[in-house]
Amino acid sequence: MQIDRVLLNDHTMSVALLSCGAITQGWWINETPLILGYENPQDYLTDPYYLGAIVGRVANRIGGSEFWLDGAPYPLSANEGANTLHGGVKGLSRRNWSLSQTAENEVVLNLVSPDGDNGFPGEVQFQVRVTLNYPCLTYRISAVPDRPTPISVAQHNYYTLGSTDGIADTRLKLASNRILDIDDQGIPTGQLRQVGKTGLDFTVPKLIGNAAQDIDHFFVFDPQRNPQTPVVEVAVDNGSKLSVCSDQPGAQIYSAAHLSDPFCKGGGVCIEPSGYPNAVNIPSFPTVICTPDRPYRQKLVLEISEGRV
Repeated sequence: MQIDRVLLNDHTMSVALLSCGAITQGWWINETPLILGYENPQDYLTDPYYLGAIVGRVANRIGGSEFWLDGAPYPLSANEGANTLHGGVKGLSRRNWSLSQTAENEVVLNLVSPDGDNGFPGEVQFQVRVTLNYPCLTYRISAVPDRPTPISVAQHNYYTLGSTDGIADTRLKLASNRILDIDDQGIPTGQLRQVGKTGLDFTVPKLIGNAAQDIDHFFVFDPQRNPQTPVVEVAVDNGSKLSVCSDQPGAQIYSAAHLSDPFCKGGGVCIEPSGYPNAVNIPSFPTVICTPDRPYRQKLVLEISEGRV
């Protein structure tokens, strides 16, 4: 695959985008990396961790690799046991997007996903617009289907904020007091749980390493929240802080327990705002079905407060 690369710059900040998977290869303040990434773009072709990618059509997990829509079953591509993860074997993260730099600090990526792609119905035109305005990095994601179909996209950076010792001593704060209950395969059951009963209460800042278990859970945000108020804050010992604003109903938080060579376990923290996982199979969850009249939109704003970076 021929992978195109664009480097955006603003003030002391830069970000590299790849056509493969609409991947954010790197994000830096001066020479300090804020996310994990491979130096060689070709390494992303065999990357099992979705580093920096746009994942979907439906991010996270769909139980049983199937859903029903308008009375018809849609079997999907299974790529995590019997389940579908991040859109299937050849999801958005495995495709080569068209990439166009529109300004020194902005790039637009486009992809047409055909009808039946990984089992999903309808043709969908995806677009990701990435803008770097120091100290913010903004992703605007849109998708227009030609018929009703589920769409729920997530951006999959692993944040380090310059820390080289992993994220155990990274402080995490979440504007969420509920998580989705999951089974032993990580599939939501349809129930919500209070974080205080799980050992995953980050309503006040807490070290990730002090969590009662590895974090790979979907945290639900208050639907009545102020959209200008951060839903996630991450702080490291060098004084740098990441604030995340999102219009999505929640986010998967993943403490990278399964990362391995050339990275280390817990080498970064993923923050993946999206619709509820497995919503296609749980009627009580907010719908992720989009239509030509109700296309998909997501805005993700990442803001860095510099410490000793």
